[in-house]
Amino acid sequence: MKIHASGEDYLEAILVLQKKMGMVRSIDLARHMGFSKPSISHAVGVLKNGGFLTVDDGFLHLTVIGREIAEKIYERHLFFMEQFIAAGVDQETAEQDACRIEHAISDTSFRKLKEKVQGID
Repeated sequence: MKIHASGEDYLEAILVLQKKMGMVRSIDLARHMGFSKPSISHAVGVLKNGGFLTVDDGFLHLTVIGREIAEKIYERHLFFMEQFIAAGVDQETAEQDACRIEHAISDTSFRKLKEKVQGID
């Protein structure tokens, strides 16, 4: 199943919250993302039906594919934030721009750019 940028954002947020809190509930996700509980409930249902997460006793768990996507998006997010801040962009703008770019860039372009920045090429 193809996942859209918004779905990637949810998976990334679950991953971030899991790193911070361990166990994540829908209400934690709603607070973190600033969305209503019904919006989160709908998104969780879509992601669950797509095989990206499971829900057990009210806790959200990323599946293998859900975790892979979340980690890929989070890696990109951190990379672009770091580059923007190093270039002198303020934190808030860097955050917003990284969030947009992390979804749009191809795997090949990201890998090449990361290699270039890290001096691996």
